[in-house]
Amino acid sequence: MSDIKYYTPEGLDKLRDDLHHLTTVERPSISRQIAEARDKGDLSENAEYAAAKEAQSMLELKISKLQEVLNNARLIDERKLDNTKILIFSTIKLRNTQNGATVVYTLVPENEANIKIGKLSVSSPIAKGLLGKSIGETVEIAVPAGKITFEIVEITRLKS
Repeated sequence: MSDIKYYTPEGLDKLRDDLHHLTTVERPSISRQIAEARDKGDLSENAEYAAAKEAQSMLELKISKLQEVLNNARLIDERKLDNTKILIFSTIKLRNTQNGATVVYTLVPENEANIKIGKLSVSSPIAKGLLGKSIGETVEIAVPAGKITFEIVEITRLKS
């Protein structure tokens, strides 16, 4: 079963860079470690060889999983998205109706989320409460601290 996930161009490039590093730097390094351990003689009692083979197995599993993620990765054509509604990759300016504070979030896939820089996972409770809403709407969202009411002030898109 394929697990299709959506990415920004930046997120997809990072995955490709990670895969490239694993296959061109890490894999040859482990191969050298195995060769060096093999040169030391009896493999049945060679802890270095066993450790290197274990590291190789773990690396190959990691590479395989990353290749699967890349095979199932999709970029969204943002030109086809409705700019009047909140969707994945929307940047939203919200006003807290209780205290008047404003916040800005960009809705991104789970693996690109980083709340410190305003990138909110599309599967988070706040994002789920905002999806499909439009500018001017008021939304009440349940969070661990209670309920927060936001007014949607602005919706823009990430720049590709």
